[in-house]
Amino acid sequence: MKIRNLFLGLILPIGSIPVFAGHINRYRVVERNCPVVTKLDSLQSLSVGNGHFAFTVDATGLQTFPDQYAHGVCLGTMSDWGWHSFSNPHHYQPEDAFVTKDFGRGHQEIYSAQFKSQGRQHDASNWLRANPHRLHLGVVGLDFTDPSKLVSVNERLCLWTGMVKSRFLYKGKRYDVQTVCSPDRDEIASEVISDENPRIRFRFPYPTGGHSDDACNWSSDGKHLTEVIKSSPHAVLLRHTIDATIYYIRVTWKDKADFKVTGRNSFLLSAKRRKIDFTVAFFQKSEYQQSCLRTATDFHAVAQKAARYWMNYWKKGAIVDFSHIIDPRARELERRVVLSQYLLAVNDAGNMPPQETGLTYNSWFGKFHLEMVWWHEAQFALWGHPDLLVPALDWYLRVEPVARSIARRQGFKGVRWMKMTDPSGMEAPSNVGSYLIWQQLHPIYLAELLYRAAPDKSKEILNRYGDMVDKTAKFMADFVTYDSIGHRYILKGCIPAQETLKADSTVNPPFELSYWHFALSTAQKWRERRGLRRVPLWDRIISQLSPLAMNSDSLYLAAESAVNTFKDIRFTSDHPAVLGALGVLPQCPLAQPVVMRKTLQWVWNNWNWPTTWGWDYPMTAMCAARLGEPERAVQALLMAKQKNTYLVNGHNYQDDRLRIYLPGNGGLLTAVAMMCAGWDGCTKSNPGFPADWDVRWQGLLPLP
Repeated sequence: MKIRNLFLGLILPIGSIPVFAGHINRYRVVERNCPVVTKLDSLQSLSVGNGHFAFTVDATGLQTFPDQYAHGVCLGTMSDWGWHSFSNPHHYQPEDAFVTKDFGRGHQEIYSAQFKSQGRQHDASNWLRANPHRLHLGVVGLDFTDPSKLVSVNERLCLWTGMVKSRFLYKGKRYDVQTVCSPDRDEIASEVISDENPRIRFRFPYPTGGHSDDACNWSSDGKHLTEVIKSSPHAVLLRHTIDATIYYIRVTWKDKADFKVTGRNSFLLSAKRRKIDFTVAFFQKSEYQQSCLRTATDFHAVAQKAARYWMNYWKKGAIVDFSHIIDPRARELERRVVLSQYLLAVNDAGNMPPQETGLTYNSWFGKFHLEMVWWHEAQFALWGHPDLLVPALDWYLRVEPVARSIARRQGFKGVRWMKMTDPSGMEAPSNVGSYLIWQQLHPIYLAELLYRAAPDKSKEILNRYGDMVDKTAKFMADFVTYDSIGHRYILKGCIPAQETLKADSTVNPPFELSYWHFALSTAQKWRERRGLRRVPLWDRIISQLSPLAMNSDSLYLAAESAVNTFKDIRFTSDHPAVLGALGVLPQCPLAQPVVMRKTLQWVWNNWNWPTTWGWDYPMTAMCAARLGEPERAVQALLMAKQKNTYLVNGHNYQDDRLRIYLPGNGGLLTAVAMMCAGWDGCTKSNPGFPADWDVRWQGLLPLP
């Protein structure tokens, strides 16, 4: 856990808390939104965690029936460090997936691609995409076998203390289960009280290496081994070896019980009384110590630590109270907001950017997407938790050499941030992701939000991230192309946020152009804050960026090259990213409010909404808010579309593959912060809400 502690000294709580309310009973706001589960339902699992580690449970309060949840919100046990790679007997290297492109920038550019034709390139790109992948560290559940015998379920996630409490009957026997996660260790603790002596089952899976699944391969028991390497009357230390990956599991119990090996990778803890109090901690190899059995804690000790952590989280950060609003929509909006605050603290506050499904289950092999990092992480700075943003930003510092090598490989200065990656920063081959460009600008935006959120630490923040901001901007300046005929700078040879557009034909997508203007302008501010001269080239690019292209009806096009935007469904599907040009981003000379208002209206009425994603709805809300349409902003947040569904547990459901989608939750929080606290230059109170909505809040910060 050493890495976690490195960040604690940089960002401290802000002395003055922005307020638009009198007293708010934070406990009531939080507790009235606690999710309650009354049956086994694969979409209603609940999680405990600390941002670095998460443990997701079914209706029993443990991971008793993982197979029932395998195609829902899976019962994951995942950590920052839990990664694995299959063997590489053919010695695939990143170079095996390279392809050379010429986008007319005066040099060849080498990208990491996927290949359809059989051969080494095809096999290499597939292996590189799937490795490394995130591990499911182990299943911990009651020794039950028949889910139909589980009745009278009453399970509640106590958000204020971070505890799952479950009461139910199994085969007529009463069970009470309480489960928590340590705030500073990869450890869960549970107390089980029953009418019979409870038994706890431990199982350790082999990884699947699958694109989107629970990461549990139960048919390859012979390929890995879990061993007892040390034991005492109330503890065991296990070692799990999966190919070259090794990690350790410590199980402790307070009451009398027997621990027994039941298989090559399975164990059973049998209580001798009708109560068992136990903990399960996971360690990576580098953290293993022979003495760790003597450092064991019990359920109540862990529960007290967890309660202190979560109470501090809710008291320190921002809060929004919608209870004084007559409009019935406010109740649902508050539920989504509170649950999103919890889920993002559990899943997104680790030592690196989170995957889209966090620490709950794997998507894209467990790898994370840097174009999503803003949607995950921006809200931490706005909601009073800038300390939780620091680790993700520091990850950029660690992998900067890899980003620099990508830029050089493609013939550019500075650093080019990859799209789909892993803890090492290596770029995963992709025929889409490798050409995305908007993730390049996120570190600048996030660093700026951190700077604004912690003015008492401004010097430290500038020193820490200044070079990163500079190198990111150097690439941006080198990537644009000067059009000597039009006397302007253009963006080409890229795939924009609206991924239905193609790299070889797309010119001047509107969101990216506006983002270039904002990020380069911000980078210049950072140079001035650091006592450095502005870069003349950057100023020239800022002043001569191409205007956003529009048609004869004064509607913004999906790109200057997409002249058939309003006739070809390909250009009105996926993300309506054009709205981000004045929404996610502040107004700049490139985006005209009158034209954007007309474009918003057209998008609202005509977009292919089933093809959108969870963060498109808060993006639409932010655009509407900046344009002075608060009612439309609220409607956008609550639009009745499948991918804007929020489950009982608060997760943003997308489809059968992506049952949860944390960028949607993060986008919601960012939008609500902006709709409450506004943005730079906004003088109206609660500008994103209708005038008759009495929205009360504390601790929120505005967007630029």
